Amino acid sequence: MRADELIAKRIALLKEGMALTADAGVVLPSMLTTKALVAALRALLVGIEEFDETIARVFKSHPDAFICSSLPGAGPTFAPRLLCALGTQRERFDSAAALQMYLGIAPVTERSGKSTWVHWRWACPKFLRQGMVEWAGMSRRYSLWAAACYTEQRERGKAHHAAVRALAFKWLRILYRCWQEHKPYDEVAYLKALQQRGSPLLQRIAQPPSKAA
Repeated sequence: MRADELIAKRIALLKEGMALTADAGVVLPSMLTTKALVAALRALLVGIEEFDETIARVFKSHPDAFICSSLPGAGPTFAPRLLCALGTQRERFDSAAALQMYLGIAPVTERSGKSTWVHWRWACPKFLRQGMVEWAGMSRRYSLWAAACYTEQRERGKAHHAAVRALAFKWLRILYRCWQEHKPYDEVAYLKALQQRGSPLLQRIAQPPSKAA
């Protein structure tokens, strides 16, 4: 259900509902509180709009903006966040693995005696990691191979969030190369590369989505 439809449905339910009390001592303070919150939210929305305009302007002026803008599903929301995650110092990360570890996308393996366990990386810039994972999830709608990769992970038994993190891990290797070579992402070129490698993902692209997806 779309957000505007959901809002309309909730408003209709409120109008049809029965008030729990008509006590003025409860109703009046609640009305005043609601009005104060609405006024604060309106002011906040103005500030958010100014932030959005500034971010869009600064992002557009950045020499690497075209790289992040070329990513499937990035758009005006995720492209600036991805650019912030990369930065401009390309010598800072000598490999895609280094970038994956910095952003917290690469899992951590720990061993103690005969025990081994893998867990989510804790020491990392969590907002940047969140942006990377959220964008990876969004990319499934715009990238054929990303959707196939996600479906493959789900069919292996991984939960939704684990499957999206695995997809983000793969995307970072691609993004790192585009960033290092100053080139935009090309979905057609990547699909051809998968074909040359004989990737099984190409077979999944032609299949209908499974229930797990």
